Amino acid sequence: MENVNLEQLKYPIGHFEYPKNITPQIIDEWLQILEDLPNVLENLVKDLSSEQLETPYRPEGWTIRQLVHHIADSHHHSYTRFKWALTEQEPVIKAYEEKDWSNLFDARTASIQLSISYLKALHAKMIYLLRGLSAKELEKYYIHPDGNLMVTVKENIGKYAWHSQHHCAHIQSLLERKGWL
Repeated sequence: MENVNLEQLKYPIGHFEYPKNITPQIIDEWLQILEDLPNVLENLVKDLSSEQLETPYRPEGWTIRQLVHHIADSHHHSYTRFKWALTEQEPVIKAYEEKDWSNLFDARTASIQLSISYLKALHAKMIYLLRGLSAKELEKYYIHPDGNLMVTVKENIGKYAWHSQHHCAHIQSLLERKGWL
């Protein structure tokens, strides 16, 4: 694929790096990314044809349609993880097989507008919740079963801000490479 290597296609903005010092300003920036995601994503995909939506963002990668549905599924899980971390003592979350979810009938064939609409509602609720948290609540955490890793609420905010930009960059990069902008 042109002069772009597979690593650049997989991680167009690089891997998530958790800053050592998380300031309120950094959290505000992450929350703004999350708040903007539904509109940014919609603007990227709203004019694409059905054929364009079936285009993988990289060789052996998901199609744009699958990416849009994956973002909705993943952020749905994230919202639930925030709630568990805030309401339970050291909850161990349920991981999910994102690749298998993205191969289900709905992710392969449903209108992307279903997930765009869902993300608008979900992110409105998520942002309302997260902007109201105290510094103490931002330190609450859940345990991810893959490696029994402790993930704080504020770290999860950063991860999903990155996740938002990561997948939007997949789509943006494909649109640029194909000349669809």
